[in-house]
Parts: sequence; C-alpha cells; structure tokens
Amino acid sequence: MSTVVACILFLGVVIYSIFGGADFGAGIWDLLAGGTRRGRAPRQVIDRSIGPVWEANHVWLIFVFVVLWTAFPTAYASITLTLFVPLSLAALGIVLRGSSFAFRHAVYRTEEQRVYGAAFAFGSLLVPFCFGCVAGAIATGRVPAGGEAGDPWSSWLNPTSLLGGVLAVVAVAYLSSVFLVFDAGRVADQAVVEYFRRRAVVAAVVAGVVALAGIAVLHADAEYLFDGLTSRALPLALVSAIGGIGSLVLLLRSSHRFARVAAVGAVGGIVAAWGVAQWPYVIPETMTVDATAAPSGTLTATVVVFVLACVFILPGLGFLYWLDQQDDLPEEGGDDGIGLDVAPAAGPVGDPA
Repeated sequence: MSTVVACILFLGVVIYSIFGGADFGAGIWDLLAGGTRRGRAPRQVIDRSIGPVWEANHVWLIFVFVVLWTAFPTAYASITLTLFVPLSLAALGIVLRGSSFAFRHAVYRTEEQRVYGAAFAFGSLLVPFCFGCVAGAIATGRVPAGGEAGDPWSSWLNPTSLLGGVLAVVAVAYLSSVFLVFDAGRVADQAVVEYFRRRAVVAAVVAGVVALAGIAVLHADAEYLFDGLTSRALPLALVSAIGGIGSLVLLLRSSHRFARVAAVGAVGGIVAAWGVAQWPYVIPETMTVDATAAPSGTLTATVVVFVLACVFILPGLGFLYWLDQQDDLPEEGGDDGIGLDVAPAAGPVGDPA
C-alpha cells in the first residue's frame, strides 16, 4: 500500500509541475515583456491565459503537502525542518505573486501597476527556483532521516540544488511559452503568436542546454540520482528529451497544438524520471518509502480519499480548464483589443519601448 500512496503523491508532484509550472512561467515572461507600451500585448495574453485558473493550480501543491504529511510523516518532518528556508521563501513568493496579480488589476496609475507587476514577476521567479532547490536537496540525501533537522543552508545551497533551481526556472519558462503560443492564437493576432513562438524556441534550447550541463553536476554531486537516471529512469529521461526536441521542431513548423503536448511530455517526463531515479527512497539513501510510511489504516484511508477526489473533484477541475480553453470564463484583468500594440512587441526581449 505504501507504494501505491507514493505513486499518488508523485503524481501530484508531476501535475503541479505542469499546471503550476505553466502558471509561474507566465509570470517570468511578464517580467521579460519590456516596457509599458511594448509589453502591453503579451501581458494581455498572459492575463487572459492564467487569470481564470491561477488559483486552482495551487490545489495540487496543497494535495502534495497533505499526502506527504499524512502518509509519510517522518519524511515530512525531516524535509520541513531542514528546508524551512526555501519552503518559506516559496510560500512568500506564492502569496506575493497572487496578491500582486490581483492588485495590479485594481489600480489605475501606471506607477502602481509597475510595482505590483514587478512583485508578481519576482514571485513567479522565486517560487520555482526554491522548489527546484528543495528537490535537489532531497535527491542528494542532504535531508537527514528520522524527522531530524539538517543544516538549514548547505542542505539547499549546493551544486545539485542550485542546478535544480535553475532548471526549474528555465523549464517552467519553456513550458509556459509553448502554452502562451497556443493561447495567443486564440485571443490575439498572428504577430503576438510569433512573439511567443520565438521565445518558446529560445526557451526550449536554453532548457536543453541546462539539462545537458546538469549531467556533469549530478555525476559529481548526486551519484545515486545519476545512477538512477541512467538506468531505471532512463526511459522517462528519453521521453523528456524526445518531447523537448519534438516541441522545438513543431514550434519551428508552427504546429502549436501538438507542440504543447510535446512540451508537457518534456517537463512531466523529467519530473517523473526524478521520482523513479531515487526509488525506493523518499530521501536517498536513508529513508525508504516503506520505512517512513504511516500505519496501513492511514494509507488505506488516503487511497480511499484519493479515489473519492477523482470521482467528485477532478471532473470539476477538468471542466474549469475546458471552459478556460473555450474562453467561456470571465476575465480577471486586461483590456480588450489584444494586439493593438503588436508590432513593437515582436522585437527583442526586454527592450524598454
């Protein structure tokens, strides 16, 4: 039963990395959109894309923490006691970006919108970086066993954790840019689509370069994870690589719908490969899934609740996302007339027009 619950837990991690990752990545592109005039059109697409669903995406994060706390309490204690700094920073970033996103649409002065926009973008950058550092700390076994607290700084300020943070940032930026290409095709004109397509191509190349450079880091600093990625998790790593290359080719050929599917495979594949690579450990190489699992009654109850959630909650979330894609949800911000300032938006990233 512990294996089943562990798979459920990591399924939540993968889903959050996709939906939440696309959400955070949109904030990064908001940061890079440029000045007020140049960035108007892409920011309107970003608002239209994430506005109706950005709060719903955090359901998966809550799900992950609740299942980890309930089903693997010792591991939860070790992780939260040791990594409270990056986890606290991530929580701060989530609150900061959420409140700033809401307030930005409630103020009218350009100066105030810039302040809230900067806070939104900073939070969008901070959260995936911190979560990537947490993943690196867990994967390298720098979190002690037995519910004990480890070093609050060296546990996540190390080569693998920093690699995880950087890779998380570029991965969510890549995933979001591919999503935004498709969304721009629904709500904007072709010039804005081309704006995001160019950035998606660049982001795909950067993500691939960081992933390849990370091989040497993992070989030197995370031997168990490296061995897992090159053996039992290799098929998933290949799925991720094929998805990344496939999305790049599809973007170059302007096949945007299928590029989005390939991008999901790329990001989801590498996150899933991380989980398989460190199996059977929750924290390599000290805490196995079986050793840290809660009593069987608790595990059974967790599975039952998960099944009930699949029956009663997932259809509602799916319907929400479907309505969003059909543009049947009310907008949370942004003006009509997306694409009015499209020509300047197609220029270089960050040019303060």
